Amino acid sequence: MEIDKREEILKKNIKIESKSLGRTVTVDFYLPVHTNSHELTSLLLINDGQDMENLGLKSILSDMYDTKSISPLFCVGIHAGTDRKMEYGTATKPDYKGRGSKAKNYTAFIFDELIPYIRSNYCKQGFREKSFAGFSLGALSALDIVWNHPQEFSKVGVFSGSFWWRTKDKNDKTYNDDTDRIMHQQIRSGGYYPWLKFFFECGAADEEGDRNNNGIIDSIDDTIDLIKELIAKGYNEKTDIHYMQLDDGKHDVATWARAMPEFLKWGWGMKNYK
Repeated sequence: MEIDKREEILKKNIKIESKSLGRTVTVDFYLPVHTNSHELTSLLLINDGQDMENLGLKSILSDMYDTKSISPLFCVGIHAGTDRKMEYGTATKPDYKGRGSKAKNYTAFIFDELIPYIRSNYCKQGFREKSFAGFSLGALSALDIVWNHPQEFSKVGVFSGSFWWRTKDKNDKTYNDDTDRIMHQQIRSGGYYPWLKFFFECGAADEEGDRNNNGIIDSIDDTIDLIKELIAKGYNEKTDIHYMQLDDGKHDVATWARAMPEFLKWGWGMKNYK
């Protein structure tokens, strides 16, 4: 357990023996120390929690609390396991290679084991709201969980999301962006949940792939197309969706660290809670 008075954050590392996943899950908690007793804290779950030290999450939170930029936020960094490509993904359907086959088990871990543990040990009175964030494949996982459990969440943060996730190989002659990208299809066939808010980050140097040869890399194309699906569903491009594109951004932790403060201000800036 680490407490830094300046930072006003307590970081605690725990282990959860997960029946859903059949493995030990390492989790890091980042708790705001100075919180008014009458003020409920928001919960932010974060996939790929093993990267939060390199991302500098504790320092970012410290700076933002020091400047009173955000309201109290209980961040939970969930470390990925060695079976990351199987546990992340879309729970209703694996991709064309069978990746994501344990995504349903991961979802069960979140709801049946992790959240009950947090509530039992840290926040018995409940949370002001719950949100989920992730990076790359972990971003796809976060959106999949939020989209399919809208009654549980209010926001989702997607950094360089793996929205290429598809039912067919892109080299298959019958492959079609409109029908074979799994998350896009989920949005298209899903409902409209007016309380949900979406944050998307992409870097112009996320990758080099451009499967439709339109001069725009696939990660940006896939993200923009998914945003279009949300707009078609009824979400407002200005009030419900925030898109951040870094012209020099890469598919790496350093880029996501640069985007993190904007995400936190967007979601939990003090102006949102006055």
